[in-house]
Amino acid sequence: MKRVALALAFVFIATTASAQPVTIGSKKFTESVILGEIAADVGRAAGVDVRHRRELGGTRVLWGALLAGEIDAYPEYTGTLTGEILAGEKVGDEAALRAALAARGVVMGPSLGFNDTYAIGVTRTTAERLGLKTLSDLKAHPELRLGFNNEFLDRGDGWRGLKARYALPQENVRGLDHDLAYRALAAGDVDATDVYTTDAEIPYYGLMLLQDDLRYFPTYDAVLLYRADLATRAPAAVAAFARLAGTIDAPSMAAMNAQAKIDRVPESDVAAAFVSAKLGIVAETRSDTVWSRLARNTIDHLVLVGISLGAAILISVPLGIIAARRARLGQAILAVTGTLQTIPSLALFVFMIPFLGIGGPPAIVALFLYSLLPIVRNTQAGLTGIAPSVRESVEALGLSSSARLRLVELPLAARSILAGIKTSAVINIGTATLGALIGAGGYGQPILTGIRLDDVRLILEGAVPAAVMALAAQALFEIAERAVVPRGLRLARG
Repeated sequence: MKRVALALAFVFIATTASAQPVTIGSKKFTESVILGEIAADVGRAAGVDVRHRRELGGTRVLWGALLAGEIDAYPEYTGTLTGEILAGEKVGDEAALRAALAARGVVMGPSLGFNDTYAIGVTRTTAERLGLKTLSDLKAHPELRLGFNNEFLDRGDGWRGLKARYALPQENVRGLDHDLAYRALAAGDVDATDVYTTDAEIPYYGLMLLQDDLRYFPTYDAVLLYRADLATRAPAAVAAFARLAGTIDAPSMAAMNAQAKIDRVPESDVAAAFVSAKLGIVAETRSDTVWSRLARNTIDHLVLVGISLGAAILISVPLGIIAARRARLGQAILAVTGTLQTIPSLALFVFMIPFLGIGGPPAIVALFLYSLLPIVRNTQAGLTGIAPSVRESVEALGLSSSARLRLVELPLAARSILAGIKTSAVINIGTATLGALIGAGGYGQPILTGIRLDDVRLILEGAVPAAVMALAAQALFEIAERAVVPRGLRLARG
């Protein structure tokens, strides 16, 4: 019987493990999304339950999610691995790179077939006017305005190393979103920007790529990274990924990028057409309607805002009461919550990833922390603003401290407290759109995609509902004020 029980337990565990979906992530640029869709399509064709979490952020977010098991695989580039992720280890060749990854429980699949390296692009007008052909030519023009992707500015293989290698004198350097940098270059707001050599915008804007004459940039062969335990959990997925080896050349990748960015073909359709033509796989394309996306994003946004704001109210009002009753402790409480408010919102979202992974949990915690200050401050101000004569009258009645708080002080401070909650709600709804950068969904998802694809319609698909939700929250708290604030105080305000 014991053997039978053990066998059944083993079968149950194996079945449960095999039933777990394989999660593929992608970065927040079009090529990565397309590659993620292609990997998902070949996995599904092999009978694997594959989910694709799109546009999760930059390199460090995806790498951290892979190590933490939040995702099982994602498209990456060898140059990024050697020059950024493993920059301190001086990985010399492919064997050393694979060994360094294996030590972290990560496997690098074979090259997908193309090298998408960095380059510096300028308009042909600028190149002809200044005689620019190579990166070394930039040394003679310190006046040039450079606009680089924010990640490129800080990467180990990015601007700092490039500037040192070529002794470049430019100081007017600003950080931009990768997709917005192209528009800034075309508009004449910057003179040069970093590009990926398979970007669709290079021929679209007629850009010239400066020759890397000192060979600073390494080779960036596209690969799939996946967790080593995937070979045990979902061997069919690993075998499916191997089918992609050498199937995509640089012109094909550039053409797919152009289909998605210039022709506005959904990435899922672009990927489905590729796997059909190259591998004979019939992939199911999933086209969401505007209304289905709106419903899904609304639910996601309400969850983010509702949980974080509700928790903030439960914590902040008592903290505000303590701050009002104990002056020194109150100053410390206000100082801490005020400091949290000064941390850049995107940084706070990313800070939570090592502890809570990606998706909703880190976004909710970050939004909770941002919601504290207005409620704490307004609760403290409302209670300390009660007239001394009123306090003396209440004390003369002989009420206990808790009774005074419940029956007199909180009702008198209710308008101020609700104003703080209302402020937090509006801030929370707006800031929650950044949650899409770490896979939390919500109204930020169409905004993020719209910026990437230069699609105003998609941007409005997220921005307008977020504004409507903020207005609805204000109206809801106006109604709440009528129910909570004593009628006499409301009449006094009028």
